Amino acid sequence: MSWLVLIISGMLEAVWAIALDRSAMFTRLWPSVTFAVAAVLSMIGLSYALRTIPIGTGYAVWVGIGAALTAVIGISFLGESASLPRLLSLFLVVAGVAGLKFFH
Repeated sequence: MSWLVLIISGMLEAVWAIALDRSAMFTRLWPSVTFAVAAVLSMIGLSYALRTIPIGTGYAVWVGIGAALTAVIGISFLGESASLPRLLSLFLVVAGVAGLKFFH
């Protein structure tokens, strides 16, 4: 259960990162509200997961999921570059997260 909560919390990290960008320094209401809710839920989930997952592994997986998903959203929907070096780097992040989970 902790791993599922950690994965969802990592996904919420991507939500709050995108919402933070869209909030325009907290001048837009709904992106700002989305940021606050997603950030709080993401932290609560991370805290819950760290009760049974070691901090180094849990935090790295949480950050990795959030970073990778944010990059995928940026490439897929926000017009960010999808160059080969960037995609290879993204693959390395995902591989590292998977390695931390499977070699826990």
